[in-house]
Amino acid sequence: MKRWFFTFLLLAQFELYVVSAMLPQNPVKDLVGASSILSPQDFLSLSYYHKTCPAAEEIINQKMTAWFRKDYTLAASIIRLHFHDCAIRGCDASILLNHRNSERAAYASKTLRGFQVIDDIKAEIERRCPKTVSCADILTAAAREATLLLGGPFWEIPYGRKDGRTSIAKEADLVPQGRENVTALIDFFQERGLNVLDLVVLSGSHTIGRSSCRSFLHRLANYKGTGRPDPTLDRNYLRNLTRSCKWSSDLVYLDTTTPKTFDMEYYNNLGKKMGLLSTDQELYSDPRTEPFVSAFTSQQPDLFFNQFAASMVNLGNIIFHTAPNESEIRLNCNYVNPAPRKTANPPRRS
Repeated sequence: MKRWFFTFLLLAQFELYVVSAMLPQNPVKDLVGASSILSPQDFLSLSYYHKTCPAAEEIINQKMTAWFRKDYTLAASIIRLHFHDCAIRGCDASILLNHRNSERAAYASKTLRGFQVIDDIKAEIERRCPKTVSCADILTAAAREATLLLGGPFWEIPYGRKDGRTSIAKEADLVPQGRENVTALIDFFQERGLNVLDLVVLSGSHTIGRSSCRSFLHRLANYKGTGRPDPTLDRNYLRNLTRSCKWSSDLVYLDTTTPKTFDMEYYNNLGKKMGLLSTDQELYSDPRTEPFVSAFTSQQPDLFFNQFAASMVNLGNIIFHTAPNESEIRLNCNYVNPAPRKTANPPRRS
């Protein structure tokens, strides 16, 4: 009876979060690169490109489908690229800027992929709708299409994001790397206007994708100086990981059960001590996050899918306030637009 009542309360809470996903966010101050987060209703709109570039979503869908057929692993990479973008300075495509000491050059960005996919989409959209669609909106929509291609849910995207002109490597290194404790993760998400449920749900994107062995080698031996592996790792899983990681750069699936399908197996794996990253496995043991993990393992897929859609809207709605001259619609996602040439003043007549 108690378990049923607790599940009922969780379901009610999920419904509130789903409804609130499309409502304005409360401003959050003292964030990296900005003084506040704006309400998405201030300028984002579902119909933003209906008149200026009605084919934008169709182009993004077609390009993503073509790239997925060439290399299905790019879908997970695009979702991760979107998270890294929104986590620093909001969803402003600052992760795409390609220059020395940019976010893209940071250690935390070393294994990011999919930049060529966004470049390809942007080139086609510029051909059809010049100087209209931001790289930030393209990346946000591409993450939705990537989720769909992997079997995940659909959600409506409000558009109108602008591309930032600032990108700093040391800020990108603030993104969680897989060794943080749950308190650090909760703080990181809350500083960006996201909550504990968003943390658990967005972590569920680890149902697809891969990780380099360097992100979890510390769990395989001498964990926290004990001389032993992490005790929260299943023994058979530990043996498989040890065999798979001959080099720190080797790649391992985040979800060993259904690695190519967007589903709930990520949460089931946590209950079996088969979370790859320590940040994943600790979600199952921490009392602040475990109830949500347990609810996803005991309910139908629709519960996770619906909440994932809502949390991705929340993620995509992280928009930092910037001055007008600090944002633009980039012509090339890799570089800020060149400064306009100043026209010379005509000579004065004597």
